[in-house]
Amino acid sequence: MDIPRQVVSFLSSRGLKLATAESCTAGYIASLVSSVPGSGSCLDVGFVTYSPTGKAGFLDVREETMQREGLTSEAVAQEMSEGALRQEACCADVAVSNTGVADTVPDGGPPPGTQCFAWSYRARDGAVLTFTETRHFEGERNEIRREAALYALLRVEHYFDQYLAQCAKKT
Repeated sequence: MDIPRQVVSFLSSRGLKLATAESCTAGYIASLVSSVPGSGSCLDVGFVTYSPTGKAGFLDVREETMQREGLTSEAVAQEMSEGALRQEACCADVAVSNTGVADTVPDGGPPPGTQCFAWSYRARDGAVLTFTETRHFEGERNEIRREAALYALLRVEHYFDQYLAQCAKKT
């Protein structure tokens, strides 16, 4: 299965645009999408915010959240994806974010391979619904990053279906 091609087809067929907010994957998600011909119709913007100051400054991730939950947390991933959608020049309907650990952390923390994700969907009225997950991947540093990027893309359609189901319950 060619996951990037599948995601581009899915987004394009629905007229949706994607934003990425990446830490551990460092642009890998956006790179995979942009490798597909025609991806310009659905890839809006990508943020690489590796440091805490980058997360706070570009995506409005709260210092309190990073300190309380840790950089590798679903809470930080959620604030990253929602922050991407809030940026003035962002016209995406969907944002996916990743933050995690690909190798040993010197001061303890989560084990290598721990990856946190968020998928945010913006309705026409501006309301945002976000889904989060934490997964663990095995392998060397760049294998973990690649698997995390592919997984982030793989779940875009799944959570879009969840988003539609949630919207249907509200009406």
